[in-house]
Amino acid sequence: MKRRTAREKALQALFQIDMSKVETNEAIEHVLEDQPSDAYLTKLVEGVLEHQDEIDQTIVNHLEKWSIERLAHVDRSLLRLAIYELVYCKEEVPANVVLDEAIEIAKLYGDDQSSRFINGLLSKVKQAL
Repeated sequence: MKRRTAREKALQALFQIDMSKVETNEAIEHVLEDQPSDAYLTKLVEGVLEHQDEIDQTIVNHLEKWSIERLAHVDRSLLRLAIYELVYCKEEVPANVVLDEAIEIAKLYGDDQSSRFINGLLSKVKQAL
């Protein structure tokens, strides 16, 4: 599975977990749609969930005039995913790739403003690292 696809599937699984409180394995199996499992997809989902408190605090620290609860669920899940990659996968994935991928995925799954919002917040996080 390509990394872009793994990221999209991870976003979908994280969204499901956030919205429906389903189990991690169930969410991953659902988004795989009978495809073979993917190590990077699993790493992303489990990594975000393992570090969610720290990731959410990072989001809160960079939000202006917003609370994390007010964010669209897709945007929040995508930010969690991208921040996980920025912080915990920096040896493996360059920061610019993480930002570019998150922006492109936001264009597909978010609303009209999502990609600009994601870009702005992730740029602040990247500068702070």
